[in-house]
Amino acid sequence: MTEKIPSKRGIYLLPSVLTTFGMFAGFYSIISSINGEFTIAAISIMIAMMWDTLDGRVARLTNTQSAFGAEYDSLADLVSFGLAPALLVYEWSLYELGRFGWLAAFVYLACAALRLARFNTQVGIADKRFFQGLPSPAAAGVIASMIWLKIWTFASFDSEVISLGYYLGAGITILCGILMVSNVRYYSFKELDSKKASFRFLLLIVLSLIILMYKPNIILFTGFFLYLLSGPFITIAGLNKRRIEKKQIKGS
Repeated sequence: MTEKIPSKRGIYLLPSVLTTFGMFAGFYSIISSINGEFTIAAISIMIAMMWDTLDGRVARLTNTQSAFGAEYDSLADLVSFGLAPALLVYEWSLYELGRFGWLAAFVYLACAALRLARFNTQVGIADKRFFQGLPSPAAAGVIASMIWLKIWTFASFDSEVISLGYYLGAGITILCGILMVSNVRYYSFKELDSKKASFRFLLLIVLSLIILMYKPNIILFTGFFLYLLSGPFITIAGLNKRRIEKKQIKGS
């Protein structure tokens, strides 16, 4: 009598393989930053983001979520969306600011680690519709797309404007770090995982790819920066709604 091999073994393995692909992209970004290939480093972070999106959705759609997968995903995210963008922005410009520059990069890295640790403790408890704090992939997207877009072009500005650009980069880096560990709420888009929304999600991916083909660096930076700003608006709107509801309860 032949022993049956569990048919789901490959399915359970698939999300971890995708996570490993994402971590490899993050590691390649680090190597590229060290070698001064900043555009490649930024694009590698974007590729890591793609794999990170796929592994979670594959795990949910195939019902293969596990505690191991959640922990492994967070460790991979710390490499791809914590260390990689921190080193990228430091090697790109923050090294010019000396101690303040590497401190800004470290603040980002530390906040990314804290954000991921907090996320793991809230699995199954927090509202799935929203993230508490800016997600680390989105924060990394802001940093990477900012550098890919080359917001400040050194050759065309005088020294004072270039110096201002360095501090602008440091400010955005620190802001991303603070928002990651804040209580600001960001829409998670996890409702698109449902079978009813699968066609809409597929259509959204196709439309996004078509738009990205036009000016990927501009579109990505605009999208990530708008998402960064959306959190405070969602949080303020939620607080105002609660205040109105409390007034209505007291008035009734």
